[in-house]
Amino acid sequence: MAVGLADVSDDVEYATPPAGGVPGRGAGRRGAGGPDGRSTGRRVVSQVAGVLAEIFLTLAAICALYVVWQTWWTGVQAEHTQAQQRQAASWTSPASDGTKVAPAQQGDPPVQPTDPKYGDLIAQLYVPRFGEGWARNIVEGTDAAQLARHGLGHYENSQLPGQVGNFAIAGHRSGYGEPLIDVDKLQPGDPIVIRTQDYWYVYTYQRYQVVDPTDVWVVAPNPEQPGSTPTKRMITLTTCDPPYQVATHRWISWGELKYWAKVAGGVPQELATQDASGAVRFTGAKAESPIAAAVGGSLAPVVAVALLAWLVLAVAAAVAWRWPALRAIREGRRPRPDVSFYGWLTRLMPGVLPVRLLLVALLLFAAAAALLEWVFPWAASTIPFLKAMSNYVAVS
Repeated sequence: MAVGLADVSDDVEYATPPAGGVPGRGAGRRGAGGPDGRSTGRRVVSQVAGVLAEIFLTLAAICALYVVWQTWWTGVQAEHTQAQQRQAASWTSPASDGTKVAPAQQGDPPVQPTDPKYGDLIAQLYVPRFGEGWARNIVEGTDAAQLARHGLGHYENSQLPGQVGNFAIAGHRSGYGEPLIDVDKLQPGDPIVIRTQDYWYVYTYQRYQVVDPTDVWVVAPNPEQPGSTPTKRMITLTTCDPPYQVATHRWISWGELKYWAKVAGGVPQELATQDASGAVRFTGAKAESPIAAAVGGSLAPVVAVALLAWLVLAVAAAVAWRWPALRAIREGRRPRPDVSFYGWLTRLMPGVLPVRLLLVALLLFAAAAALLEWVFPWAASTIPFLKAMSNYVAVS
């Protein structure tokens, strides 16, 4: 990069100063100034432009990192939290050897869970239209604390899976794992599968509608005729619209129960494939990504390791080489460089140029990880504009 690094690109020893002593500050620089001061003026303008370019490039990098945090890192954290919650629940895996297609059951479906508490894992959602292996947790409650980490939230005043009425859930459409980013891709007839601890509830997607946040009738027991006694077993998915912007509306998707089955009986046909031998494979298996498993949902250890690596390398470089670039400038063997934040930062590092660049890279990496871990979450929850873009507000 041209900005700030040209002045630190050479660590070789300069020739012995010419007779007459060590050049003074600024000596030896071409065009250091003329009688009319025009060269000096151009140099000042050039340095100001360089500093402004560094500032703008830094701001652009921070904005890009914010997008990475919003669209990727919050999803890694949500994925890790959900994986931990599934492990803690110790539900029987439907993907065990000898998996078979669960037969549809007759009669009224059982209701499960019967009395969930705030934050409890009550179900998992599978939507084949969103991709093979797509699955998200559903917890009790729809406030920001639940939706930001736990996938989807169940409206506490709505019905439960299997009940007559409206099983309503909310989720983010941008950031935090983006569980409902593809909700606009649903087509009539698509399966929407709910799994509780012991039962499958297979719903069929019917239609959608975009409404205002104040249209709370969409999660009523009978959204088709608000105020009337419900007769159907429905599911409602609510999310923000448009995505990646201030959410001015809500995208509402409705479905109706098709059948229910027992987890002990296998997996629903909608989540199964069969090979030539007739063996059944569960297509809804959801494994935690290697990145989420490796970092554990927190970048704090990554920041600590990067800073420790920087410290060890900096001490070793200081012992082996000291600060050759600063010594050459101080002794007049190289011209005093132009103003540059990144150039100044590089010159402050000990060692030869490759080592100094590596030290700067470690510091910048630690700073980027710190932004993702602490600064951006604070900004998204504090700065009004970012809060409006980043936080999903569920229908009351």
